[in-house]
Amino acid sequence: MTVTYTARVANARFGGFSQLLLLWRGSIYKLLWRELLCFLGLYMALSAAYRFVLAEEQKRYFEKLVIYCDQYASLIPVSFVLGFYVTLVVHRWWNQYLCMPLPDALMCVVAGTVHGRDERGRLYRRTLMRYAGLSAVLILRSVSTAVFKRFPTIDHVVEAGFMTREERKKFENLNSSYNKYWIPCVWFSNLAAQARREGRIRDNSALKLLLEELNVFRGKCGMLFHYDWISVPLVYTQVVTIAVYSYFLACLIGRQFLDPAQGYKDHNLDLCVPIFTLLQFFFYAGWLKVAEQLINPFGEDDDDFETNFLIDRNFQVSMLAVDEMYDDLAMLEKDVYWDAADARAPYTAATAFLLQQPSFQGSTFDITLAKEDMQFQRLDGVDGPLGEAQGDFLQRLLPVGAGTAGGGLLGRRLSLLRRKNSCVSEASTVASCACAGAPDGEAPECTCGNPLLDSGPREPEPEPPTCLEPLAPLPGPASEPFTTVAIPGPRGPAPPWLPSPIGEEEENLA
Repeated sequence: MTVTYTARVANARFGGFSQLLLLWRGSIYKLLWRELLCFLGLYMALSAAYRFVLAEEQKRYFEKLVIYCDQYASLIPVSFVLGFYVTLVVHRWWNQYLCMPLPDALMCVVAGTVHGRDERGRLYRRTLMRYAGLSAVLILRSVSTAVFKRFPTIDHVVEAGFMTREERKKFENLNSSYNKYWIPCVWFSNLAAQARREGRIRDNSALKLLLEELNVFRGKCGMLFHYDWISVPLVYTQVVTIAVYSYFLACLIGRQFLDPAQGYKDHNLDLCVPIFTLLQFFFYAGWLKVAEQLINPFGEDDDDFETNFLIDRNFQVSMLAVDEMYDDLAMLEKDVYWDAADARAPYTAATAFLLQQPSFQGSTFDITLAKEDMQFQRLDGVDGPLGEAQGDFLQRLLPVGAGTAGGGLLGRRLSLLRRKNSCVSEASTVASCACAGAPDGEAPECTCGNPLLDSGPREPEPEPPTCLEPLAPLPGPASEPFTTVAIPGPRGPAPPWLPSPIGEEEENLA
């Protein structure tokens, strides 16, 4: 059963974790006390042999061996190898829990899409969720020793009510040498399709949603199978184990206290118990024990997943959701804040102080600027209003001869952008231009200093393509003056960087 201590550390305080050090179940002491006693016993045996058994010549040789082991034991990269390994194992451990097949989303979809208050509708919903639970039981008994002990054979699964005897015959008659946890998911799909044909599922969208949730559920079952099949590479586990064991084997000899009378460097003190060596063993070997416990969380350790509890919980809540809670609604009533403009839930006396705290608006709301720093600055070379800077920039990007007088598509779009940016209509812009009445057949060149068209000295430009065709006289009395009509030329493709006006104005211009 999982050891939960969340409530003990809900608030940070002085010595908050210290109260956890006295817990035994799930603790490092329970995992490591045997190894620690074994290491201490071997150390004390070598120390006693050095002090009371060895001859003087043998003591000198042993002292040289101690100095050698202590000097080269630090070359073993214990912390580096062990740190990466434990990080990998912890990440894998949490991902395995995220792959536990929980039916909560699936049961909500079944309750909302499979309709019918009669006995057959109830049978459909309960059978669908039973198939989902059966698939979870089959995969968990394949990866968890605790679940396998609970359901050692298919007969136990049938007797528990997850599978009928007829379903067991179909299950066993299907010849496959692979794990058959996926068979109930196929039964689920077939039964959902049958419910759609009978109208229990009212449209294809509901059926699609139901099967999508089933695929998510089945995918988690499949990931549990793959996590059980594909372990952390054995060579990695062996390297870490050998590194830790060899390091402390060297420490058994290299951390021995030598006779201070011999004058060896850093051996001025003679103690019987190596306190800091024991602490180092406690940390490194405890780190390795953490990885050993988490590498397979489907066992029966104190911190392994409670798979049998999850089976019981999932089966019960799924049946309640699709059976007793189906179409079971309370009468609709107005809530207590129906007429309140500023609805706020009440606070108890223990939490009333939260009302005095201002709500968070954003990290920049507390920034203050000087008044002169909040004034907009004009761009260099712009004399008109600030709103005309964008139009002047777009005019410089347009190709030559794409002005409004040409009647082309780019001219009309630019005119539309000018009206949006500076609130100046195309008619007023053209009427204010002294070059609007250019002779027929000549390309108009505007030199009136329009701030949107005159952006300063320009390089010599090639002759712009004319956008007007020959003017044709309108039929009428000969005495009347001819009226000329400008016929726009064919539209060319607009550059991809020019935004297209959206709305009816462009259609009217066309």
